[in-house]
Amino acid sequence: MALIQFVRNYDDLSTDRGFQFKFHCDKCGNGYMTQFQASTIGMAESMLGVASSFLGGFGGARNAAYELQRAVGGKLHDAALAKAVEEVRPNFRQCTLCGQWVCHEVCWNPEANLCERCAPNFTERMAASQAQAKADAARSQLEAKAQATNYVADVDMSAHSYVQAPTAVTNTQAAKTLCGSCGADVGTAKFCPECGKPAAKAGPAFCPQCGAKASGGKFCGECGGKMAV
Repeated sequence: MALIQFVRNYDDLSTDRGFQFKFHCDKCGNGYMTQFQASTIGMAESMLGVASSFLGGFGGARNAAYELQRAVGGKLHDAALAKAVEEVRPNFRQCTLCGQWVCHEVCWNPEANLCERCAPNFTERMAASQAQAKADAARSQLEAKAQATNYVADVDMSAHSYVQAPTAVTNTQAAKTLCGSCGADVGTAKFCPECGKPAAKAGPAFCPQCGAKASGGKFCGECGGKMAV
């Protein structure tokens, strides 16, 4: 059999049921999978296995089929590979400069008749360079504008001065004094500004600490604070 000349990057997906291959572009790695080729030996082995399950004492049939596959499987595999190569060959081109096989849809430069690694596509490179140049120019202009802006006009740069970092935000809040009748915040007032009842003599409808509805006890069931009496 003649030598099979093709890509060095391919996956052999063949099984005992048939042959299938996936060829990859040497540049971008994109793959092309060939059609599945059923193996006549695999089909014969399957039929012999079925017959063996119905006919007692015929268990050696599968072993015989396996030996037959070992004897001719190599030739069948080579033939299947050669057929797969011819099937997928139109999707690849070999670069005469670097010798790599590349996919003609993405990595081949038809004008130069070379792969794009050896002869980059001028239009693609121009588009990429134009976009990159715009991004670089915008970045340079932003930096120039930032340099022209005075961010430290009000900063004291004397020897012992420092810019203080923002104070950390906490969840702690000062306890509020709430009206025991309506729950309004009375602060330090003696009478509730909402309902007019004395803050200290307000009924136990609400906790004066957290505003929770009173349960009738001496201490709040929510915060544990002492209820107003």
